[in-house]
Amino acid sequence: MALVAANRLSPRQAHVNKVTHSEREKWDKRYAAGAYATRHDATQLVVDWLHIAPPGRALDVACGAGRNAVYLAKQGFQTDAVDISSVALERARNTATQAALDVRWIQADLAADPLTGYSRYEAIIHVRYVNMALYRRYLDILAPGGILISEQHLQCADSSVVGPKNPAFRVISDILQESVGALEIIFYREGIVEDPDGRHSALAQIVARKSQ
Repeated sequence: MALVAANRLSPRQAHVNKVTHSEREKWDKRYAAGAYATRHDATQLVVDWLHIAPPGRALDVACGAGRNAVYLAKQGFQTDAVDISSVALERARNTATQAALDVRWIQADLAADPLTGYSRYEAIIHVRYVNMALYRRYLDILAPGGILISEQHLQCADSSVVGPKNPAFRVISDILQESVGALEIIFYREGIVEDPDGRHSALAQIVARKSQ
């Protein structure tokens, strides 16, 4: 995948933005080994709620192999998708190209650079990547009337649920509601959810809107 500077982007290109090499290498190895290769469906929360977002631009945060970004583009959104892994982004770009979809793929370490310079999205998708500092940025970069759709693995005593074993990569109860600040909460749920592959996840899910 060609990586270019931010000021030379075209819709089918990606750029690098303050990527931490150790984190990039860790995720590149996971994706190269086939991580998430069987996940093709968009997150159900996104499918259920995207229709309330105004048309326009969308951002998929920590997009991985691009299943949600591809869905956003199919629904007509001008889509930016950001992830730390060049391997994941290459897989995502190939999927989008095969579907004749334009998505701007951005390589960045969101822990080091929390969406600096991003703005005016009608929809932001943030799925299963714990970085609570980003939620404060969403207050600024959402367009008036814009929608945030987010879900995170929830700390849970049930060892049968899938997802991270390290509690640092799961959120505590109610933290998503607290993190969206002045956004209007339209939907919130905590509990066990069946994923499209039939496995069960303990999730906190939120849909919130920025006032007009």
